[in-house]
Amino acid sequence: MTVPVLPRLRARTLEAPPQPDLFDLLPPDVDPATVVSWVREGDGLIGWGRAAASTDDGMPSGPDRFTAAAQWWADLVEATDVVDEVNLPGTGLVAFGSFAFSPDSPDLGGLVVPRVVAGQRDGRAWVTSIEALDDAGQVSTQAGRSHTGATTVASGQGELADGIRLEPGAVAPEDWPRVIRRAIGRIEAGEVDKVVLARDVRAVADSPIDTVALLRRLAARYAATWTFAVDGLVGATPEMLVRLQEGRVRSRVLAGTVRRGGTPAPSVTEAHPELEDQHTPDPRLHLVSAAKELEEHAFAVRSVAEKLAPHCESLEVPEQPFVLELPDVYHLATDLSGRAADDATSLDLAAALHPSAAVCGTPFADAARLIDELEGMDRGRYAGPVGWLDASGDGDWGIALRCGQLAADALSMRLFAGGGIVSASDPDAELAETEVKLAAMRHALGLGS
Repeated sequence: MTVPVLPRLRARTLEAPPQPDLFDLLPPDVDPATVVSWVREGDGLIGWGRAAASTDDGMPSGPDRFTAAAQWWADLVEATDVVDEVNLPGTGLVAFGSFAFSPDSPDLGGLVVPRVVAGQRDGRAWVTSIEALDDAGQVSTQAGRSHTGATTVASGQGELADGIRLEPGAVAPEDWPRVIRRAIGRIEAGEVDKVVLARDVRAVADSPIDTVALLRRLAARYAATWTFAVDGLVGATPEMLVRLQEGRVRSRVLAGTVRRGGTPAPSVTEAHPELEDQHTPDPRLHLVSAAKELEEHAFAVRSVAEKLAPHCESLEVPEQPFVLELPDVYHLATDLSGRAADDATSLDLAAALHPSAAVCGTPFADAARLIDELEGMDRGRYAGPVGWLDASGDGDWGIALRCGQLAADALSMRLFAGGGIVSASDPDAELAETEVKLAAMRHALGLGS
């Protein structure tokens, strides 16, 4: 493999005033294709521009994609001068990343370092500028100037594209129950215990789809999720694959879904603890307590616990899930937490956890083969890890759910939704579940409430 030539960078983080809306910091002339995001209930990180990317250096795909990206990041951190006057998780040098679900996908994903990162948490805010340096240690004139954006409001952004319409993806909706019946037959034959199957829908527009418009609409309606964007992958995931901060490891597992009742859903649901507190027994568990949902959830929790345990001194796994309320659905959810036992970074932990039973199935290898056989599509980075990490290795990595992948020309977007299939699954109900899960991106595109 060719040894990549890394840029030499300088990252400087300064305190900044907190913002009512982080997206207001985006400059009016920002290239939407470079916008990155990780925002939840007003806090998080956004960025724009591009200072470096692991894919620029021909990083390998396949099963080595995580290891190669982690090494690239370690080398880049070593080659970067950092001045950090804030010293919080997400300050200093930061990379955003998203990775393919399958090692065989041509869309391998990787890490991106923006030119500017703005963040806030717990009432403190900051802006980080990242610049390329020449051999003399001076700011490179070839790198171009980057926007600081600390006081600039992005006027004119947030406009929906014209003439957006939905078209069938790889499998038409009316054919999806047949795919599910085939999967149930394979489960009953003993090939797998559970398999997670996904379908895609294509959104086509008459004008370019603006990443910023999608993010604003998702963050406003789905505030309790993590609103993300990396390299054209845009969504609002409710599932935290892993968080590593100051030696503490946390994960939120979702599996088991029911549609909300007939009453209108709130535009912003209840605030949810951000993986910090133990959850008490939830009286709404009867909403999501059918055998199918409980079985699906147990598989997912067990797969995460087994993969996290080698990296933790102790791992707390609640006996009972809680109910995560979102505008369209209720989810069974379990928060796991533990103390890190090794020097694994957040990216290393995400790689160890991917794919969990929540997005693949169990046993893993058999479920992955069945996905390749039945789905009829390449998932790309859907259901893969998405998030960020800083120079210390701390960071957040979610699972890329409730999302879409923009085409290079931004005139179309693939939307994805899936569900866990067990022997008790009902094919028609599984189709209905995917339609409910597509509601987030339909709303972002202005195609539904």
